[in-house]
Amino acid sequence: MFALLKGDKQANQVVPPSGYTATLTLFTSAAMAFLVVFAMALSLATGRLADRWSSELARSSTVRISAPAGQMEAQTRAAVEVLRTTPGVAEARVLSDDEQRALLEPWFGPGLPIESLPIPRLIEVIEDSDGYDTDGLRLRLSAEAPGAVLDDHTRWRKPLVKAAGRLRSLGFISILLIALATGAMITLAANAALAANAQVIRVLRLVGALDDYIARAFVRRFTLRALTGAAVGSLAGMIAVAFLPSASVAGGFLTGLGFQGWHWLWPFVIPPLAGGVAFWATRAAALRSLRELT
Repeated sequence: MFALLKGDKQANQVVPPSGYTATLTLFTSAAMAFLVVFAMALSLATGRLADRWSSELARSSTVRISAPAGQMEAQTRAAVEVLRTTPGVAEARVLSDDEQRALLEPWFGPGLPIESLPIPRLIEVIEDSDGYDTDGLRLRLSAEAPGAVLDDHTRWRKPLVKAAGRLRSLGFISILLIALATGAMITLAANAALAANAQVIRVLRLVGALDDYIARAFVRRFTLRALTGAAVGSLAGMIAVAFLPSASVAGGFLTGLGFQGWHWLWPFVIPPLAGGVAFWATRAAALRSLRELT
């Protein structure tokens, strides 16, 4: 590692310090690091989203009461009494008109006249750590309050959590594909540099230079280029992620997609990983090309 950082002035002359291979390596590393930052942010954010949906929806449910106006209050009281005497129910609370109006505001706008509309009454149910018997509660509600319907959020929770989990997996797969593409591009750039310096390499061999000595020059130059490009791309990606909308209840799914807390440390792993990819890709390409070069 020390030899890689120190380098060798004579060996470094084999690799052109500028040109399209240098530009290609720097640009590829920067662009790929920028994309990895976003894929990483998306994966971490969807992981948080899946955990939040799973924990919040798993312990809550809703009882919806649809009854004639003259029976609404009586059935609501009956349903609340059933819920309060049900083992596993920690809390049962009837939503106020203002709370129901706030729930419908995103779709119907502010100032919805809840009082004059035939809107079902909603009861929020919070279960304790043991949970309740869903089938038994449905039977009790049907007997005491025929207009009450229990929604335990199962049909909403499972698809959402499953979708968030798959999106997180796609983010990690994207990171892997980006790493493979980076290695392929650096390999092509290293092969191009080796082919362009074929005559110089033959001269070095004539004076006794070993293939490992020649390959080390290419490895050092391309590794440092990848490190520099990845550092620039990661910094640009972090700045772009910082300007994404922050998490908010009103914003819904498309907010809070950035890093949170110690997750901001993850992008700093990208430049060393890019350097490692460049090191092994360039070394393999250099040794293979040198064996083929006569």
